[in-house]
Amino acid sequence: MSKDVHGPRVTVEGGTVEGRLLEGVASFLGVPYAAPPFGSNRMRPPQPVVPWQGVRDAGRMGPTAPKGDYPPAFRRLFLEVEIEGEECLNLNVWTPDPKVSGLPVLVWIHGGSFANGSNSVAAYDGSAFARSGVVCVAINYRLAAEGFLFLGDGAANLGLQDQVAALEWVRDNIAAFGGDPGNVTVAGESAGAMSIATLLAMPSAAGLFARAITQSGAAANTITAEQGLAVSNLLAEALDVPATRDAIAAVPLDRLVRAAAEAVTEVQTNADPAKWESLAGSGLPFAPVIDGTVLPAHPLDAARAGTSAPVPLLTGWNRDENRLVLVGMNMLDAIDESTLLAAAGAYGLGPEAVEIYRAARPGATPADLFAALSTDSSYALPALRYAEARIAGGTGPTWVYRFDHLEPTDNHGFGACHASEVPFVFRTEGHDSVRALIGDHPSPTAAATAHEVWVSFAREGTPGWEPYDTTRRPTALISEKVRVVDDPAPDERHAWDGIR
Repeated sequence: MSKDVHGPRVTVEGGTVEGRLLEGVASFLGVPYAAPPFGSNRMRPPQPVVPWQGVRDAGRMGPTAPKGDYPPAFRRLFLEVEIEGEECLNLNVWTPDPKVSGLPVLVWIHGGSFANGSNSVAAYDGSAFARSGVVCVAINYRLAAEGFLFLGDGAANLGLQDQVAALEWVRDNIAAFGGDPGNVTVAGESAGAMSIATLLAMPSAAGLFARAITQSGAAANTITAEQGLAVSNLLAEALDVPATRDAIAAVPLDRLVRAAAEAVTEVQTNADPAKWESLAGSGLPFAPVIDGTVLPAHPLDAARAGTSAPVPLLTGWNRDENRLVLVGMNMLDAIDESTLLAAAGAYGLGPEAVEIYRAARPGATPADLFAALSTDSSYALPALRYAEARIAGGTGPTWVYRFDHLEPTDNHGFGACHASEVPFVFRTEGHDSVRALIGDHPSPTAAATAHEVWVSFAREGTPGWEPYDTTRRPTALISEKVRVVDDPAPDERHAWDGIR
């Protein structure tokens, strides 16, 4: 940018930032919402932004939170961005016009098993939302041990506290970008969705958003204080230091990041039940902890009791979620009939339940059936149970969807797998970085359809179909069109009664 031509400028908490204007969208990238979480702030709750002098360049992505690599099977599917620097508690803003007022706001919380990801991922470019009249914000938060180490010492769930600090920043500053602080929708996928279910149950987050969207992650993914302490002890053992905050914080950052990443990979790919016990099948050694203060109760219990935030919620999952793991780890050929029945038994399902799934899928292989029932266990049933809990607790209307676009033949066998909906929602389906996951020829019609559902919910507070209830159970099946079906696959849903 030449010295005599300025980009759009906005004054926020901390100082003035200068963004960029491209194709009708003003973007402000890498804007800090809290102080760098290092030095005296290391492994402590987020602190206020450090003010800067002059005009801060907001034309490029900011530093990413310290993190390791994804497990090897998934690195080509989720291309990590690593940007060095201490100001990793930053956010990106895309707006159609910072000079207007009253625009709806969507705040995106990324996924990545609470150990990976950032707001710099290309699929999260919020330009399409801005073009649709929605101010889009994408945030970073601390990950793995830096964000979710639990030691029972009063400093819990720092990653969630970062998210609250970012939402407070949005409340206090988003009007400068044209947004309405009273019309904020918080949205997220996978660990981001799990975070949102948790935020709904956190007193410190009350009033910071008007509605919520949870994609492929519901209220079941928290860990107990006992589990959190067990993870901390195992991490300290691997580092050969005492299990105290000061001792672990004194470990060189790269060594701590590496040890935490190794723990995540172990739990997700080859967990020893004798070592990891109840966390062996979770895939999440680092996750929100029910500590009694920051998170007083399990999010599902809070919803059922009517103590979680009474805001409208859009929640759902992708039809083929667990094909991500099966295809990504080349496991399809390893699942024969006996393996299928054994796996179903481990979930608590008998042969008769497997036959229910088989009857609905003529010609399906044992691997196809395992993908279907494991998807239901990990994603569909948790979403439905959360919707049911919110209805029982009277905590606001809930809409349910299932993303059905993409067949396995479209994208190297993955189908409508975990995370495949994200580029469609953001209209980034044409970006090279998502091809390995969604294929070379994604449907722009399906992307326009999914995007408009999210825009409608952020703008109007409804996605365009009837809220969920426990009688009809209306569910939107999203593909190139939205098709609303009452209680899809009821026999499969009932197979889990009393189990999930």
